[in-house]
Amino acid sequence: MNQQPLLFSGNSNPQLAEEIAKRLRLHVGKALVSEFRNEETRIEIGENVRGSEVFVVQSICKASNGKGVNDAVMELLLMIDALRRASAARITAVIPYYGYAKQDKKTKGREPISAKVIANLLKVTGARRIVTMDLHAAQIQGFFDIPVDNLMAMPVLCNYLKKEGLCDEKIVVVSPDAGGVHRAELFAKRLNSSLAIVFKRRPEPDVAEVTDIVGDVAGKVAVVVDDMISTGGTLAKAAGAIKLRGATRVFTVASHGIFAGEAVEVLEQSEIEKVLFTNTIPFEDAAAHPKFVQLSIAQVFADAINRITTNRSVSELFSGDEPANGVLGAQPEAVAAV
Repeated sequence: MNQQPLLFSGNSNPQLAEEIAKRLRLHVGKALVSEFRNEETRIEIGENVRGSEVFVVQSICKASNGKGVNDAVMELLLMIDALRRASAARITAVIPYYGYAKQDKKTKGREPISAKVIANLLKVTGARRIVTMDLHAAQIQGFFDIPVDNLMAMPVLCNYLKKEGLCDEKIVVVSPDAGGVHRAELFAKRLNSSLAIVFKRRPEPDVAEVTDIVGDVAGKVAVVVDDMISTGGTLAKAAGAIKLRGATRVFTVASHGIFAGEAVEVLEQSEIEKVLFTNTIPFEDAAAHPKFVQLSIAQVFADAINRITTNRSVSELFSGDEPANGVLGAQPEAVAAV
């Protein structure tokens, strides 16, 4: 196997791929990723990959050029197939945001488990490893019969909060639902803060109603922690309920900013003071939304890729309060205006 890894990117998040390549002192490989006139996806790899370790960076999300989630899936699958047929030694799919992750189980009869379908497709087309970040449910790793590295955005997000003085007894970390308690506990431990939980019910998909809040939020800054922000309705309602309970300010922290539908407007009109998220998904026109703060997690992926290439442990990145190599302890790079 050639020692120098190769990095390729689809169209869903090329900016992040460029950042990762820059931090690895590599270039994004030449590849034609477009479509034919009949709207079928067209892929052509423009470099020799024979015997090489290859990484394909592609979030399963709506692209900055307007292409949809399903286009991102097809681009990723066809790029992997093209690389396999070009005799790449090992292909790793770097999926900063794993789309379809919410469809990880059957909630009623005659529904697909779409997250499993995507996992099957990735393996069949030739991916031999998956690198992703903050899966909606950690159990999705079990859908794969190949290694999965589920990275965390938490250190980068927490470092930003600490820099802003949002830590210790002055804040309370809030889980927006019972399912996110473990994630909130990790944040609370790193920020040395107390914990609260919002209980809600969902009368229908993407609609939530707050029923109760467990924990003391009065007189504190509330930091609501979630893995993704989709329609924003849940967080907006949670923020309103938290303010009614006496919280002085409300911040929202999430790994993935999907912002589906009218989410940006909903959040801008909510009680939330700042919406903090990473660049696993592109966010356009950031300067027009001062409430939104996007942080770069390119270094996290760059370091993981470097460790995979050199056969070192990836889990060591997150094995302590502060990583020994200091990569994740460095100041996070803001890619959107504060």
